[in-house]
Amino acid sequence: MGFANDLQGFQSHDALLNVQDAEIELLEHIRRCVQIKVKADREYSLAMTSMFAQAGRLESSTEELRGSLIKQAWDTVVETTETIGRVVRQNADFLATNTLESITNLILEKKALRKVYTEEHHRIHDELTRLREDVFRIKAEYERCVEAANESRVKYEEALSKNESAAAKPRKLDDLKDRFFKNSRRLHQVHNEYVLMLNEAMQYEKHLRTILLPDLLECQESALREALETWQGVMREVVERIDFCAEGFQATHGKLSYALSIIDPDKEYKAFLDEHRSNPPQWMDFAIPSPLQNTQLGKYEGTLRPDRIAVDDLTIHDVRNSELAKRRAVDHVKRDRDEMKCLYDRLSYQLALLVGALSEVDPNNAPRALNIAEAPSPSAMTVNPNIALQDEEWFHGVLPREEVVRLLVNEGDYLVRETTRNEERQIVLSVKWNGHKHFIIQQTPEHKFRFEGSAFDTIQELIVYQHHSELPVTIKSGAILYNPIFRERWELNNDDVQLIEKIGRGNFGDVYRAILHPKRMNVAVKTCRVNLPEEQKKKFLSEGRILKQYDHPNIVRLVGICVQKQPIMIVMELVPGGSLLNYLRRDGQRLPTRTLVSMCLDCAAGMAYLESKGCIHRDLAARNCLVGLNDEVKISDFGMSREEQEYVVSDGMKQIPIKWTAPEALHYGKYTSMCDVWSFGVLIWEIFSLGQAPYAGLSNTKAREKIDQGYRLPAPERIPSPVYQLTLRCWEYTPERRPHFDEIHKLLLNVFKHL
Repeated sequence: MGFANDLQGFQSHDALLNVQDAEIELLEHIRRCVQIKVKADREYSLAMTSMFAQAGRLESSTEELRGSLIKQAWDTVVETTETIGRVVRQNADFLATNTLESITNLILEKKALRKVYTEEHHRIHDELTRLREDVFRIKAEYERCVEAANESRVKYEEALSKNESAAAKPRKLDDLKDRFFKNSRRLHQVHNEYVLMLNEAMQYEKHLRTILLPDLLECQESALREALETWQGVMREVVERIDFCAEGFQATHGKLSYALSIIDPDKEYKAFLDEHRSNPPQWMDFAIPSPLQNTQLGKYEGTLRPDRIAVDDLTIHDVRNSELAKRRAVDHVKRDRDEMKCLYDRLSYQLALLVGALSEVDPNNAPRALNIAEAPSPSAMTVNPNIALQDEEWFHGVLPREEVVRLLVNEGDYLVRETTRNEERQIVLSVKWNGHKHFIIQQTPEHKFRFEGSAFDTIQELIVYQHHSELPVTIKSGAILYNPIFRERWELNNDDVQLIEKIGRGNFGDVYRAILHPKRMNVAVKTCRVNLPEEQKKKFLSEGRILKQYDHPNIVRLVGICVQKQPIMIVMELVPGGSLLNYLRRDGQRLPTRTLVSMCLDCAAGMAYLESKGCIHRDLAARNCLVGLNDEVKISDFGMSREEQEYVVSDGMKQIPIKWTAPEALHYGKYTSMCDVWSFGVLIWEIFSLGQAPYAGLSNTKAREKIDQGYRLPAPERIPSPVYQLTLRCWEYTPERRPHFDEIHKLLLNVFKHL
């Protein structure tokens, strides 16, 4: 019996968090009670001292009562009272200085223990979720490759079978053959990726169940048991301070001592385990039929075999490259084997697969992969009418019209969305046909749906009919539905986002801490107010569109967007430390200079990445950076960003952060990456001034004038001289004289290494 074996289920995980919360609450209750006792004992001791002083004032009849037995008895009572008061005071002082401090430390330790456990539990399960998503992503690509290879194969064979036509048009035949070989080569590459990814997912799940999760639970159980022993000692101190050896006190103390003596760490969690014991979650079924065997994609009769690496003239170089990559990965993991043993086992097994496959063939004479034969035509694309509207891949929820225009590119592209007009919910069909056209789906009195022709019971049936019939949606428009545009993979379902608590407020709405189901992932969610104009909603979604293409450890990561219904939401990774500005103001005094330089280095790395992608942030400041684990800084808030090498503002200077903005942007509205470099200099100043406001005491206009006159912010007290010299270079009035972010990163890295 133990945590590692009995608490692997998610219900048990929630119960374990709840019991830790309850223990912390109990400790806080004990602390409050001890504080009340200390106050009461001190007041009691003060009263006893006052009584002793009052008794000592009896002087007028001292001579008369000399030798009196009753006077002697009273003196004994007074002396005993004074002794009791002194002992009570000593006990109260001990509880105040020692016991309360121990209780406070224990509360902090248990909170930290719970936080570490929660983060580790999320981390190892998030990795499994990521691998599972990668498996299905590659599987989907695998299916597309099988379908494409079969289709190109059929076309080639048909052209080849027509000998006369082939002789007349050799160029067309060569094009078909070349397309067939390209599709086949891609199929073989994806096949190998699929086999490796499937193996990696299965290996990781095995390690999670047998090593990672049991080790985490065992560590948590051990830490809880140690905390319980400390807790027992604290309570023993409290009990010892109320033992006055009187019969009544002794009886009470006996009961308390007995109650303490029966505390046994080995039995403390027995009832909890009995109540919350659960079976481990069912194993995920990775016995997925190979796309090669899916007849709906077309019959495949090549040399590929499920779960086998294909080594032939199409893949020999790729397999060799894969082998080399895995060898390097294995060598890297060996340097940190204790921490990364699971990853080492995973990659070693994959290496064995590759080496085994290569050893079975002659690398200079790889077997042919294709044996061209007749194959049936691929099945036609269909739209499923038997699921709910909101679950259809071509239904995009409350996606704004501007986003719809971006998605519909070719003639005949279409999607269905929801809109609100005069507080009435309407379903709209959007089509690219001689421009972008939007048709409101009409509802008849019989609750059926139509455009101009026949009415149908459901919107799905109406759309499927229009798609297959290839009839115009309306006679006037002539728009025909050819190609449904499916939701992008990062479009999430609103119902999967559970808002927990409000943690901030942005330009477009509130920011929440939330849980993303079914992954149970902690995320940050930006919401867009329902009553904002369409133009504002477009700007709100532009941040998500920019973030989705970036992947860097110092850029906040986009999880997805929610546009199925109101409110529209952007879902991002949750960065636990919050705003860099607030963090510096709250905890900056304890941060060493090396950490402050490291923060600047993180920001420079993120901005160098953005500059390489042609992205201008336009609002770089400490308030728009977030602090993660180990004081790692991430760039956030891309609401004003632009993906252009140069951007000119033409709508005035509203919402421009004047004191962070470069002079050329203020004067001419011209933005480049060099403007971000200027803002980065102000950010460095904010970091080393521990969150002070730049140009304090100056209005925006006055600060702008002084900058034009050559004034620059003075060096903060803790900034190293090389870093301040770099800051002054960032504030060069001429943009061309400022350093680029890759140079800034190198200079900061050099300073960091010498600290």
